[in-house]
Amino acid sequence: MVDSARSQLLELVRGYHAAQDPEPAPFVPGKTPILSSGAVLDADDREALVAAALDLRIASGGITAKFESSLARTLKRRKAVLTNSGSSANLLALSTLTSTELGDDRLRPGDEIITVAAGFPTTVNPILQNGLVPVFVDIELGTYNTTAERVEEAISPRTRGIMIAHTLGNPFPVAEIAELAARHGCHLIEDNCDAVGSTYNGRLTGTFGRFSTVSFYPAHHLTMGEGGMLLSSDIKLAKLAKSFRDWGRDCWCEPGEDDRCLKRFELQLGTLPETYDHKYVFSEVGYNLKSTDIQAALGLSQLAKLPDFIEARKRNWRQLREGLDGLPGLLLPEPTPGSDPSWFGFIITVLPDAGFDVPDVVGYLESHNIRTRRLFAGNLTRHPAYIGRPQRVVGSLANSDVVTERTFWIGVYPGITPEMIDYVIGTLKEFVASH
Repeated sequence: MVDSARSQLLELVRGYHAAQDPEPAPFVPGKTPILSSGAVLDADDREALVAAALDLRIASGGITAKFESSLARTLKRRKAVLTNSGSSANLLALSTLTSTELGDDRLRPGDEIITVAAGFPTTVNPILQNGLVPVFVDIELGTYNTTAERVEEAISPRTRGIMIAHTLGNPFPVAEIAELAARHGCHLIEDNCDAVGSTYNGRLTGTFGRFSTVSFYPAHHLTMGEGGMLLSSDIKLAKLAKSFRDWGRDCWCEPGEDDRCLKRFELQLGTLPETYDHKYVFSEVGYNLKSTDIQAALGLSQLAKLPDFIEARKRNWRQLREGLDGLPGLLLPEPTPGSDPSWFGFIITVLPDAGFDVPDVVGYLESHNIRTRRLFAGNLTRHPAYIGRPQRVVGSLANSDVVTERTFWIGVYPGITPEMIDYVIGTLKEFVASH
């Protein structure tokens, strides 16, 4: 009876979805918004959410475990740890590397972590939040990533880590930087939040570092609404990360599970009594960064569509790149040599002699219902949050300043159609011709 009622409800959900989301309305140039990013959700996604809700999967459990293992297989890592956001995944990655369990390998307050100045705060904030020192390097215009040469120049006796994001899906030269990290005994963390499915030298990004992170915010390649994932092929690190995610507890039992180790009341740790319940023993100063099975159910449903999402992003980027090629006044993006990006956006820099500025072109696009975004924070060192904070800058940040002053990006996400891309191309050409 219950199974029959459940099946009927889920069938009604699919009917509801069809009624709420009929065939898309025809694209009306200048009227239909062309978003910079967004979630692409279908009947399977709606059903997955409702099914998890019907089963009252309100905490982390079996669906979470299945999503973790499925994504780990997809992204070629041995272990995955689900979190409540990509930002939390970054915090978890760096915090885990401070564990005393790592001995001399651990990060300590005052250690330096190399990163880029032009990016998003959540790649940098965990460095400061753990009492470490960010070392900022510049990027290249065109790829909007740093280089191995810049990173090597920034290495000092205090350097213990490198934490960099693949910009808008375009890989940084991660093989070369991973080799640098190994040679100098540094931890490498790849912020892969914008680059799921990108490859460098034929290898998936997110597989080069000790940790990599993914975001499931609606703007990203896959969505859970909110959520993130920490991935690693180091079993010890993954176990430590799970402890940091789950309040710092020593116990590795899943929620609702007891005594997997068969020593729940027999372990003696710290100065606690010998019979103290292992489920309430804490070995790390951790957080609660867990997600829920309801969100993981949406993530699993989305994961099945990842290959199509990646292809759509690449197709939209290629159409923009070919259609805008040679347009005066604009520096168009280039893939990092050796890479095949799974693009997050299409980035454009207004050249100094263009005859117009970013506010002019952005205002024109926005007035034609084409949404734009800046390259996140631009030069982070110019923001109030980072002025006066411990930091070191190596070399000029001139290109990061260019990004701050003259760079923006437009969307390539799967909800954008070829017809929309043609309109974006025509609108930009119209603007440049009039200036």
